[in-house]
This record gives sequence, C-alpha cells and structure tokens, in this order.
Amino acid sequence: MTQTTGPRLAVIGCGYWGANHVRTLGEMGVLHAVSDVNIERAEMLAQPFGAKACMPDEVFADSGIDAVVLALPAHVHAEFALRAIADGKHVFVEKPLALSSADGAHVVDEAATAGRVLMTGHILRYHNAFVALAERIAAGDLGEVRYVQSHRLGFGKFHARFDALWDLAPHDLSLILTLAGSEPERVRGVHRGVSIGSTDLAHVHLDFDGGIGAHVHVSRHSPYRERRFTVIGSRGMAVWDDLADWPRKLALYRHSIDPKGTNWDFTLSEPEYVALEPNMALTDELAHFIDCIGSGQAPQTDGRQGVAVLRILEQAGR
Repeated sequence: MTQTTGPRLAVIGCGYWGANHVRTLGEMGVLHAVSDVNIERAEMLAQPFGAKACMPDEVFADSGIDAVVLALPAHVHAEFALRAIADGKHVFVEKPLALSSADGAHVVDEAATAGRVLMTGHILRYHNAFVALAERIAAGDLGEVRYVQSHRLGFGKFHARFDALWDLAPHDLSLILTLAGSEPERVRGVHRGVSIGSTDLAHVHLDFDGGIGAHVHVSRHSPYRERRFTVIGSRGMAVWDDLADWPRKLALYRHSIDPKGTNWDFTLSEPEYVALEPNMALTDELAHFIDCIGSGQAPQTDGRQGVAVLRILEQAGR
C-alpha cells in the first residue's frame, strides 16, 4: 500500500490485538514495520501492506519510525515503552499501561520529559455510543449525574497471569474517570476466585468528590454475556448496551420522582433510542493518536489516565 503523508508507525506484538492494529494502520497507510519475536508471524501480517517485518530491537534503532504501538504481554509494556521513548518515539500502549502505578507513572514522567505523546489503549472511550452519551450528559439531558454502574460479564478468558479485575475492569474505569473528571476519593473492592484460585469476579465501588458514585461488576465466570454501562442522573438515565444492535445501543429514560407524604409519585418514560453512526472504535482511536502526534496535544486517554486506572486496580485488589 502506498504510504500517505504523516508519521510512520510500527506495531510490536502480533497477537490478537496486535494483528488488529496492524490491519488498521495498514489500511490507514501509516504502517512502516511489524515486529514480533515470531518473525514468521510478523512477516505474514506485514506483507499485505508492504511493511517490513523485523525484531523489536530493529524498531527501536530505526530513526525512520516515528511512533510505536505496543500490544504485548502487559508485564513488558512499561519496559518497552521506556525504550521507545528513550529512542525518541511516540508511544501507544494497549491497556494496562503497566502492572503497577509506580511503573506507569515512571513512563508518564519520561514521556513528558522527552516531549513524546503517550497514549493508553482504552478503546471504548472512542466508541460512538460513549461519545454520544458524553454529549447528552454535557447538554444536561440527564440532569446532574449521580451514579454510574457497569456490568461486564461472560465466560472466559482465563489467564495464568491476569485476573478478571485487571483484564476486564480497565475498560469501564476509563469511561467512569472520563465522566467524573477526577480520580475517586475512595475505592472499595470485593473479589473472589471461583475456578483457578485467582479473581474470577469482582465488584469495585468508587466515590468521587462532588457526590458521584460508581460501581463496576466484572466476571469471567458468568453463564451469560452482559455489556451494560448505565448513567443515573437527577432527571434521566442512560443505558449503553454494547451487545445490542446499533439502533438500540444507547437508550435514554426520562424519570420524575415527586415526594408527597409517604407515597411518592414517580414516572419512568419508555426508552428513547439515540441515533448512532456506527464506527470502528479502533480506527478512530488510532486516528486520534496520529492527530496528537501532529498537534502535540495530550490524548483523551493519555498516560495519566492509564496510571489513574492502575491506582484504582491496585486499591480494589487489596
């Protein structure tokens, strides 16, 4: 594929998400290199887009590569991000940014010192359902936001290194942090192992300054799948059901509660489904990363948000 004008990117890591990044960046015309210790796998993914396949050390040494996308096992994310920054490259890191908030903060500091863009891959922030939800909240359609609750349930994936809290909760914690506009004042976690001795399901309760509360429930040991994100406001509620078809993904409910003695009057409207333009969130996420490289602006899901998510995970897992 002919390369368009713009930064030249490399993807390091050719697993499931790495392959998605390769395909997306290749279609955008900015893919320069694909890297993996399994060089045959890298060559297979790079070939359709005319990109070169190479080992990670070659990516860091190549001055023609402007930015890297890291889609690696999370325990090496911080190490590889620091190497890329030291070699003058902008960095996109799939979630989680690191396996400790201290390591994540170190990456953030190094990127700031070097003047490099650092972005965390919290993909659902770029889903059009969440974009529309945030716009409705900003317009006052729900009144004052009081509570956010998220359910992310299913069966699998079971990992030896990752538990359900660290694997599933970052998605929703990123969304909640975006809506709250700050880190929580208090975090409480309840978690339990069911099958393999680690956390298979977890509840995380968050309290924010200003009175907003939130609850995240994740499970990799549920017999049914659920992907619901609900925002409760003083005048209405919104539900993003990511398993629903696009015309019914985002629903708004108007409600009223009128205190009258011991018997209160209350009403709840039928759902109003918000018209959404279907989008590929990964494409929009990577386009935002490229835009930030050009403008020097901080990404919407920058390294600081990545560290904030890590701090919540650490507190919830204690």
